[in-house]
Amino acid sequence: MEIYYYDCMKPTLLVLAAGMGSRYGGLKQMDGLGPNQETIIDYSIYDAVKAGFGKVVYIVREYFKEQFEETVRQKYQNVRCIDGEPLKFQFVTQELNKIPAGFTLNPSREKPWGTAHAVLMGKDVINEPFAVINGDDFYGRESFSIIADWLRKHENSKGVFSIVGFALNNTLSESGGVSRGICSYDNDNNLMDVAEHLNIFTEEDGVVRGESTISGQRVALDGNALCSMNMWGFTPDYFALSEEIFKDFLKININEPKKEFYIPFAIDQMIKKGAARTEVLSTPSKWFGVTYKEDRPAVVAKFEELAGNGTYPTPLYEKK
Repeated sequence: MEIYYYDCMKPTLLVLAAGMGSRYGGLKQMDGLGPNQETIIDYSIYDAVKAGFGKVVYIVREYFKEQFEETVRQKYQNVRCIDGEPLKFQFVTQELNKIPAGFTLNPSREKPWGTAHAVLMGKDVINEPFAVINGDDFYGRESFSIIADWLRKHENSKGVFSIVGFALNNTLSESGGVSRGICSYDNDNNLMDVAEHLNIFTEEDGVVRGESTISGQRVALDGNALCSMNMWGFTPDYFALSEEIFKDFLKININEPKKEFYIPFAIDQMIKKGAARTEVLSTPSKWFGVTYKEDRPAVVAKFEELAGNGTYPTPLYEKK
């Protein structure tokens, strides 16, 4: 059994939740899928706490922040970290006008600035190593343990980050094609590139294929290839590096109404500039989520199975 010491640094979990909608429980990300209407994010919080995380930072939108915060605090009010301390929460908003000084927002802009911009919203409340996840993805307990261990080991590091890579076969949907970023890395597991492929599925001949965004052609893909599901490990120096890249991005795209600043783009720029390297970590976990409405029954059945075999208690959180 893994032993944690009370004086260990507790990393922070940053949850990208700005797309979750105005009503907690109203969209697929907050849909009750567990045996007692637990949401996917409820399982992520549970696994993160077991892995040693001590704080959760939600990136939300201002128009639903108050109700979202009230519901979250009520649901997790009795959750304790591995050292017995209450789990801490903070809520930060992502808005279009939250851009660096010197830039003027295009009034026609309606589309959010993207995931890397969302992460930047946490710079004033995060001073320790942190992991980033999507609010609507199930990553698995092993994945949280892997990223938590990496973050603890890199408490005092700078210029080195990480990404948890999932085997492509462990991320496919039975209901249709999916988009995935396939990771390329060197012999030291340092990330070199994340190549986006669209409409990935197993074809009738048993081969996994997807459409390359570079060639536009369907190509065969290795089912064991590691792909990004937006689970990253960062140290606080990430914020300054990413903000500088965001400024460069805005110089070119400030008047583009649909261009977005994504985490893989920011990381790619850091790699090319020699400012940071990113280690690729592999996980045996099987990712799942509700990409299509047809996925929902299978996800519900999976949570029933995980509760039935004792992987998770049911209900997941006891009310006191």
